[in-house]
Amino acid sequence: MFAVIRTGGKQYRVAKDDLLEIERVEAKAGDKIDLGEVLMVGGEGGETKLGAPLVDGAKVKAEVVELTRGPKLEIFKKRRRQNYRRRNGHRQDLMLVKILDIAG
Repeated sequence: MFAVIRTGGKQYRVAKDDLLEIERVEAKAGDKIDLGEVLMVGGEGGETKLGAPLVDGAKVKAEVVELTRGPKLEIFKKRRRQNYRRRNGHRQDLMLVKILDIAG
């Protein structure tokens, strides 16, 4: 059984026991969270439920494995011949979750 979920503005295809790196939500390591925005649920028998936009009553239960951060990105702006340079950096807060169950 698999599901397509939406979290952090992105969509992910998940199955049971998958490890997934998503944008951080309010939770600590070891907490159990519900990912409620389920867009599609599919099974092994070919039965697929599509949401419009969400599947009614479907939930994906996950456990937070660890809180991490993404790679450092460098933002550099420059206008040639104008002596204009701006340098900035960014690291996204992420979390690693393990999918425990798909109910739907």
